[in-house]
Amino acid sequence: MSGSAPERWQVQPDEGDVRLDKFLASSDRLGSRKRVATALERGKVFLNDVEVGLADASRRLREGDVVRIWMDRPGSSKRRSGPFEFGQLQILFEDDLLLVVNKPAGILSVPLPHGDPTPSVYTLLEDHLRGHRHRRPFVVHRIDRDTSGLVLFAKTSRAQEALKDQFRRREPERVYLALVYGHPTPSAGTWRDVLVWDKDSLIQRETHPGDPRGKEAVANYRVVETLADTALIEVKLHTGKRNQIRIQALLRGHTLVGEQRYTYGPDEIRPIDFPRQALHAHRLGFRHPTDARELRFEAPLPEDFAGLLARLRRD
Repeated sequence: MSGSAPERWQVQPDEGDVRLDKFLASSDRLGSRKRVATALERGKVFLNDVEVGLADASRRLREGDVVRIWMDRPGSSKRRSGPFEFGQLQILFEDDLLLVVNKPAGILSVPLPHGDPTPSVYTLLEDHLRGHRHRRPFVVHRIDRDTSGLVLFAKTSRAQEALKDQFRRREPERVYLALVYGHPTPSAGTWRDVLVWDKDSLIQRETHPGDPRGKEAVANYRVVETLADTALIEVKLHTGKRNQIRIQALLRGHTLVGEQRYTYGPDEIRPIDFPRQALHAHRLGFRHPTDARELRFEAPLPEDFAGLLARLRRD
């Protein structure tokens, strides 16, 4: 450790079974729960030489435990829970158990198999976490390579399982913005389909309800803005099937602008020049895996998507 020496306290016999945050909040240490929470959030607290964070505030101490505070730890003045840039990523939230990332289009959520060097959020987060107590991220969910927006990762396998369980129960709020050809009618409603993943073509296909391979796909949509030949829509997922919004929009005759895979033929639409599917993971809400508090994040439209909208409005 560099900088001034950390303050150090050893837990005495009469202090055993005291919560860590209460121990540190005493008048002869940090003096308030607020200061303790800030120190934990910023990575300034160590228990038996291991960094601890907000998720450890309620940990019960034992006689002989050593608690250290390193107030001027390099880099700890920046709030880790606030938005900050790391390489190509914008990290909207980070604590001891999870990371919420605003992914740019063109970057994979997770690496390709067989050691492919294509950049991914996962590998970038590995670099970010190198040297920390948590040395690798754990995937909770993912979005397509050419879709921009919010992605959630965990820092421990236990947190990962708790978060994935929320997704299995369809509890998180997952809202996307998409630009589609045509004008969906009615202007709001529910898309409900049975889909099957084609392993040979690597795409979703519609199938009949009796197909044992079929999986239910459900989403609510509403038209946000109507343009000349297109519409900006908001889609709220209830299920999270691969490429779900892209295939469900296609099945209604509303291919996404820029879509290369799920299309119904270039002769039927006026092509609009855009290098990717116009799809953005805009809002994400879920419960924190430790205290169940509601967390909700929004990512504004990226520059390319916002520029496309501006161009279509002018046209």
